[in-house]
Amino acid sequence: MPGETTITIIGNLTSDPELRYTQTGTAVAGFTIASSARTYNKQVEQWQDGEVLFMRCSVWRDLGEHVTESLTRGTRVIASGRLRMRTYETSDGDKRTVVEMTVDEIGPSLRFATAKPQKAARIGSNGHAGGAPAADPWASSNPYQEDEPPF
Repeated sequence: MPGETTITIIGNLTSDPELRYTQTGTAVAGFTIASSARTYNKQVEQWQDGEVLFMRCSVWRDLGEHVTESLTRGTRVIASGRLRMRTYETSDGDKRTVVEMTVDEIGPSLRFATAKPQKAARIGSNGHAGGAPAADPWASSNPYQEDEPPF
């Protein structure tokens, strides 16, 4: 969508993705990616980690289900998506604002690992694999936004 900030982040999952469902039955997975820059310090002749960025992420619908089936804690991933600001109120009444990422694409990094992708079965509107195409998830003006953030 126009005007949205799109970023790509490379890092490791801090825990297994957690799959939940909204009140309308839409699947959404939540997880955190830890990313830090490594630089070589010539003075001490060794690699040093920079400050760590912990990016809270959510991924919706089929992609969310695929993420929870495919990725686990510690997996190095490459994720691309849009930044969102969300404001909420704590139990103490304080207002907080957080920046989160709505993931559009994600996969394992193959820099230090291998992977064998397996095509997911397509479920049609009749509930069976290979059936008629399901309703278009992109028909909504904002397919990622639900009433309540799940995480």
